[in-house]
Parts: sequence; C-alpha cells; structure tokens
Amino acid sequence: MMKISDQERLHYREKAKKYRLLIEAGITNEKKALEEINRDPENSALKRLALADDMLNLTSFYIIQNGISQSVLKIRNEGALNEARKSVYKSVIYLEQVVTGLLDAPFSEYEEYLKQIARLGAQQRYFLIRKMGITINLLENAYGENSKWKWTFVELEGRYATVAKNILDLKNTVSNIDPRSPNYAPTVYHLRLILKLLMQAADRYRERYELSTNRVSDFETGINFLSALRRIYLILGDREKAWDVKRKLTIWETKLKTDTQRNSVQHG
Repeated sequence: MMKISDQERLHYREKAKKYRLLIEAGITNEKKALEEINRDPENSALKRLALADDMLNLTSFYIIQNGISQSVLKIRNEGALNEARKSVYKSVIYLEQVVTGLLDAPFSEYEEYLKQIARLGAQQRYFLIRKMGITINLLENAYGENSKWKWTFVELEGRYATVAKNILDLKNTVSNIDPRSPNYAPTVYHLRLILKLLMQAADRYRERYELSTNRVSDFETGINFLSALRRIYLILGDREKAWDVKRKLTIWETKLKTDTQRNSVQHG
C-alpha cells in the first residue's frame, strides 16, 4: 500500500470538509425530527417520508466523501461507505414504517397506512422512489463488483422493491394510467419501475440461493417476489403477462421442491 503524505491528508480534509459539515447537520436534523415525532405523533407518516429523503441525501454525502478519498488518497473510505450503507437502510426503514414491508399481500392489507400520506402526489412518490433507487445503485457501484457486501445488497434491493410497490396508490392506479389523468406520466413511470424491480429482486434472490447461500428461504423469497409481480399484472388486467409470471412461478416451485427433496435425502 502506498504511503499517504501529510499534504495529501490535508488536501483530502479540505476537500471533504463541506460534506463532513453536511453530514453532521444531517445527523443532528434526524435526531430533532425523531424527537419531534415522539412528542407529537400527528403527521408522523409525512415526517418519516421526509426523513427517508433526508437519509438519501446523507448517503450521497458519504458516497462523495469516498469519491474524494479515492481521487485524492487513492484508497476507498470504508468508514464512509459503511455509514452510507447504514443511512440508506434507514431510509428504507423509515419508508417501511409508513407504507409497510408487506410483499405478496392484497392492497387492502396496507391501504389504511397509505391514507396517512394521501396528500402526497403521484409525482412526489415516484421521485422519492426513483431517488432511492439511484442512491442504492451509486452505493453498490462505490463498493465495486467484488465487494464482500455483494450478496447483502440483495436484501436491500428487495426491501426497496417492496416499498416502491407499497407507496403506489394501487386503488387508483387503473384510473391514473388513463392518458387523460393528470397523474398519468408519474404513475406509468412508477409502475414500470415496480415491475422491473420485482422481477429483478426475484432473480437476485434465486441467484443468491444458487451461488452463495443455498438457503431455501432465499429461493422462497424469490418466489414471493414473483407472486407479488403476478398480483400487480392481475390488478392491471394484463392476463398475458400474469400468465407468463405464473409459468415462471411453477418452474421455480418445482425446482425448489426437487432441491428440497434431494437435500433431504442427502442429509437423511
């Protein structure tokens, strides 16, 4: 490893100072917001959405810190990346506290939660979800392809896909994808993103099952993501796509059953 000179360290501190101050301010603001929610729970859902957005900003500042470290010191700032990972998880958790982390569930099971954020428009919901996805991608890229955290990101991506689905007002989705609706564009973009994320999460969980963990629970979670995807297609009335997903579901369920039986024999 190359030795870092005092001049390089000073240069790094100077360039990173702005973001260190922004991070400190972000941490302070989070504490104040949580204290406010505890004192006055009214409108806590909207306050938690604001916190979710703030945590994405905080994550970005940590990622920038790492970028400065790589540029100036030629090394990754593992501390900054670890804090970025914690912050983006916090963002997802704050959103889960508002819209739930229910995956393959009918809309009626979490509809009441969405009433708390009824005033939040379709475009605002889509922008928050899009920002979360971009931030997660930036963090994964900062860690690199062969990071030890590679497989842990599967869970983060899955939870992200779930809140992306749950924040969408499914009850009014069909009317909102009418081109005459003022919510047409953000709803269509949001829907496309959800469909992509659910399929991607399913594939990633199966990939982790086969290449890393060999845990049945990973394969089962992948199947649950496919089932959630099929549910969306049925709501949209796209029976052809729903049938395609159903066929994939059947293949996966058969594969899981075969693997489980084989493992049972081997360890019997």
